[in-house]
Amino acid sequence: MAQPSPPGLLPTEIAFLCEMELVTIIPRERLSSLHLLAGATPPLRPPQRTALPLWLALLLKKQRRADIAPPPWLHPHSLQSILEQETAEANRYAFTNAQPLPQPEERKDAWDVDTSDREIQPTPPFANENTASGSAEHLPYHWLSIAQILLANASDDIVEPESVRRLLRDLREVRAAKVRAGMNVLDAGAGVRMNGVGALELGEARGFVTGVVDGLRKIGAAREAQGREEGEERREGLAQGEGSEDEDML
Repeated sequence: MAQPSPPGLLPTEIAFLCEMELVTIIPRERLSSLHLLAGATPPLRPPQRTALPLWLALLLKKQRRADIAPPPWLHPHSLQSILEQETAEANRYAFTNAQPLPQPEERKDAWDVDTSDREIQPTPPFANENTASGSAEHLPYHWLSIAQILLANASDDIVEPESVRRLLRDLREVRAAKVRAGMNVLDAGAGVRMNGVGALELGEARGFVTGVVDGLRKIGAAREAQGREEGEERREGLAQGEGSEDEDML
């Protein structure tokens, strides 16, 4: 009998969604436009860079028909800078902010798609954060999944991949510790600020967070039940005391 899946998305499901992110490729040969469900891709003309969905970029990389240009944040210098921000005392209990999202009318898609006479633009979290024009100072929503996939399939396109792996491991540990530390404020009735937390981090922390919240609910319910019982006992004691006074007066 199959075991029930935990609540939320599994890491494999998050990685599947992550493959819809746009990345920049450098084609090695010409390729005509491909008509996909979301629309037509731009034709490939070396050495002109083009943004394509990650799954298609990986396929072209496997066929040696294109190289993948890693996003700016996946550079050792960028990751080191982000790690220093994460470990700074000012950000002790906060995550570094994600890349600001442009307004819908300002957002321009590097992979322009025209379906049914209207332009389809990417929406958060798919907002060109992992293309070559992305920010080097912010981690995108799918940063961990993107990094794992690119290191596994296109490590030769990444600058100093071993240093990148080490920095990613440090970043993951630091941010996971912040998530665990944030659970300490739940008992006081406060919330946990999850701004800047990535998709895979949320998926990994979901079981831990929901377990803590469920435990706090049970503790709160037990306290309320105990308070009601003590209140009833006090009221019964007062009623008995008043009855005894009436008998003494008689």
